[in-house]
Amino acid sequence: MITQLRLSRPVAAALAPAAVYLAVRLAGLLMLVVFAEFHDEKLQTLLRSWDGNWYLIIAENGYEQVPKDFVDAFGNHTANTAMAFFPGFPFILRTVAAATGTSLFAAALIINLAAGIAAAYAIARIGRRLAGGRGLLLVALWAGAPMAITLSMTYTEALFTAFAAWALVSVVERQWVEAGCYAIGAGLIRPTATVLVGVVCLAALVALRSSRRWEAVVGGLLAPLGLLGYWGYVAAQTGKLGGWWQIQREGWNSQFDWGVSSFTFATRILADGQVVMDLLIVLILLGAVALTAVSAFSRTVPWPLVLYGAGIVVLTLGSDGMMASKPRMLVPAFVLLIPIAVALAGRSRVTMVAWTTTFVLFGSWFSAYSLTAWHYTI
Repeated sequence: MITQLRLSRPVAAALAPAAVYLAVRLAGLLMLVVFAEFHDEKLQTLLRSWDGNWYLIIAENGYEQVPKDFVDAFGNHTANTAMAFFPGFPFILRTVAAATGTSLFAAALIINLAAGIAAAYAIARIGRRLAGGRGLLLVALWAGAPMAITLSMTYTEALFTAFAAWALVSVVERQWVEAGCYAIGAGLIRPTATVLVGVVCLAALVALRSSRRWEAVVGGLLAPLGLLGYWGYVAAQTGKLGGWWQIQREGWNSQFDWGVSSFTFATRILADGQVVMDLLIVLILLGAVALTAVSAFSRTVPWPLVLYGAGIVVLTLGSDGMMASKPRMLVPAFVLLIPIAVALAGRSRVTMVAWTTTFVLFGSWFSAYSLTAWHYTI
């Protein structure tokens, strides 16, 4: 009996990150089911909505044969419109669907389930080092954050975070080749990888100056290949070096404007405040800025993690586009939650569980409400 107990503890510890992640995501999905029923919406339609449909159609038809009823933010469809979406996720979708004989939608859910669990193990590993050993607490906070519902949709948040989190683990543990390879994967999934690639390259450069390890050179050279490869492909297809940025700007009204649009939006909402969801969005964004500052002045968070979180916040707030979608863009910035995990780790178990549960319930409500009642935050 004692032997079985000794064996079960390592097994339970090994399964804990996956179990915590799945439990929190199940709570979020159940909240969405309730809201979907109330608003007479189909769950499958919600889980593949907005950008999710774009990824599925690109996986099915490629960039060249996307149906003309798929249009950009201005209602236009061109031969290059679909290239705003990075190819990594659609390619994996098609591969998994063909290998398993399932639909593209089912393949997307399978991929994101596996990717979310993979990300959870990396986040737990970081949390054990930095959050007073509360790695599982950090996993729960990330899996239940506002707009974490995208981790269970046909979106790229789960897959990107998996690559980003393991790249950061590799950086912290000085495994430079692995960090570079993970950064390649992230760079093929979404443009946010610009921040991750910069962090990996800078950390590798610092390591090279201090230890002159050849692995740091290789990792730094590998990291940008995914991003540069896709941007180069779009440039070749469009005949313009900045082709991808032009597609984003002209089709999706998305460009880096140094935060002017975000500042205008936030000041207007804080002065007006008539729309509660807009006010909550502004408060979430302000919270991200505050957590970035706390992380920056903390002695417990290594600078590459601080730089990654700060970079995501700057890229999110500094870009134009749909303001309401910005909480979703912050989902991969799990490092911002480290100060919360550290603060809760010092509390009693009851207090820690109570505050974490409250956070998860709010995040689940925000996600479900955004998909079913608000329709602008995804």
